[in-house]
Amino acid sequence: MRPLHERFARVGDVELCYETVGDPSGRPLLLVMGLATQMLGWHEDFCDQLAERGFYVIRYDNRDIGRSTRLDGRRPPSTAEIVLRRPRDPAYTLSDMAADAAGLLRHLDLDSAHVAGASMGGMIAQTLAAEHPDRVRSLVSIMSTTGRAWVGRPALRTLPILLTRAGGGREEYVRRVERVAALVGSPGFQRDSDHVRELAALSYDRGVTAAGVARQMGAILASGDRTATLRRIRAPTLVIHGTADRLVGVSGGRATARAIPDAKLMLIDGMGHDLPRGVWPRLIGGIEETADRGDQSHRVPSESLAGLK
Repeated sequence: MRPLHERFARVGDVELCYETVGDPSGRPLLLVMGLATQMLGWHEDFCDQLAERGFYVIRYDNRDIGRSTRLDGRRPPSTAEIVLRRPRDPAYTLSDMAADAAGLLRHLDLDSAHVAGASMGGMIAQTLAAEHPDRVRSLVSIMSTTGRAWVGRPALRTLPILLTRAGGGREEYVRRVERVAALVGSPGFQRDSDHVRELAALSYDRGVTAAGVARQMGAILASGDRTATLRRIRAPTLVIHGTADRLVGVSGGRATARAIPDAKLMLIDGMGHDLPRGVWPRLIGGIEETADRGDQSHRVPSESLAGLK
């Protein structure tokens, strides 16, 4: 991995660690990562390829992960609260995390951006598009869901390892990430095991916290069923989901596409709950095509006014 060029933005009560890739004059693209995953989850080569397509790529650590602010003063939900989907006194919600994303765009002097989010990052991106519509030019929601209890459910065999709190030091953390990657990764695509280990080790060095992950899970559960909120989204939207996703079942992607007006749905055979290199061409192509639609819709008002002169 290349050295990170970390920068920090004060957004309300939190500080977000972020990195940009590409020409600042390019089309801004905000990448939002998922539960328990730092911005490193967006592979640097993936970001480079997007930059080569003319995007100004922004990736960042959500609150309670990596180098961004940890809310250690707030109690995380217990395992029982998570299993019962009833977090008591959640530290924050997805709306707060979407406000973080909007604040980061303000910090970068960007009125709006194309937005792509994966897993919990897809939920944050959806919420950003619904609650801060002027900030989102286009939306790509990847391997995510609506929050409705009976869609996007994980396979039962994933639950034991996912509900077990990580212990031990760096090597145990790396081994656990390897086990999770093998469990929920894409069976139809080659997995880069060396990169998985390297990513896990660097993530550990940047800072991991089980309590922070639990607070993020609490935010998801506290936000409940967001189907009605998703119906407010007007940005051109693409929903991408793998047919072999064991962590967020494909029904979550289908429900998301049904909820968002005029959303397109891309199902990828053999894709699980990760972003293997083999799916990048379809992901990047989908992001670019959706951004094109978003830019066209943004240009309509000015073109219409020009026609009236």
